[in-house]
Amino acid sequence: MLCRSLRALPGASANQTERLAIVGGGAIARGLATVAAAHGRVLVFTRTPESADKARDALDEGVEVTCTREDFAECTFVVESIVEDYDAKAEVLRELDALLGPDAVLATTTSSLSVEALAAASGRPDRFVGLHVFNPVPKMELVELVYPDGVAERTRARARAFCKALGKTAIEVPDTPGLVVNRLLFPFLFEAVELLERTGLEPAAIDECIRLGVGHPLGPLALLDLVGLDVAQAIGRTIDVPVPARVDALVAEGALGRKSGRGLYS
Repeated sequence: MLCRSLRALPGASANQTERLAIVGGGAIARGLATVAAAHGRVLVFTRTPESADKARDALDEGVEVTCTREDFAECTFVVESIVEDYDAKAEVLRELDALLGPDAVLATTTSSLSVEALAAASGRPDRFVGLHVFNPVPKMELVELVYPDGVAERTRARARAFCKALGKTAIEVPDTPGLVVNRLLFPFLFEAVELLERTGLEPAAIDECIRLGVGHPLGPLALLDLVGLDVAQAIGRTIDVPVPARVDALVAEGALGRKSGRGLYS
């Protein structure tokens, strides 16, 4: 069996132990798999053998990577963590609904899309939850929990127990574009890019001002490169915040930040 139990930590009910699977091979999916693997075996699904090989190279023991959807059959808690695009997520969620048992919970790590709409697309809105974890997942404590209308109380309890088992602090937030963190964060991040353009300051100078003057561990421009400029662009469009022209231009060039080796920093 590929999908084995995630052991509950002290304080989590034994009857809420889950068999976990994660769909996706990006930074959030890999980070979540790394954290969960400390408590039990985890199954990660990627669409291609090439992405599976990359995931295996990046992940430690305790995580099994597969390209076979049928391996999900016995999983009880499945987290979708693919590209921030509604159509792509909805397609994957519909596929998962057809594969999973009737009691399995589906979750999405979306940071900006409507959880209500994704829950409807999944075909199981009573067993669906938004589970917004933050990058880098092993270091970031917060999980924004979002519930669609009609979600079962048992699903709420399982989602809270899951977060607790991972050592995360879950805060329930409304299903609004960008939730709480991104709704407040991205106007600030994009203003830093506009300031960069207006003043000609070096990115490091702006970031150092924020690090030393505000106490942030990472400046706004370095954070955008960490998030990925393509992801930031998608979030900005979803929450209806103007995306700086420089971000659009860099994305068009394929300069997406750290993952591509060039972004606002080179």
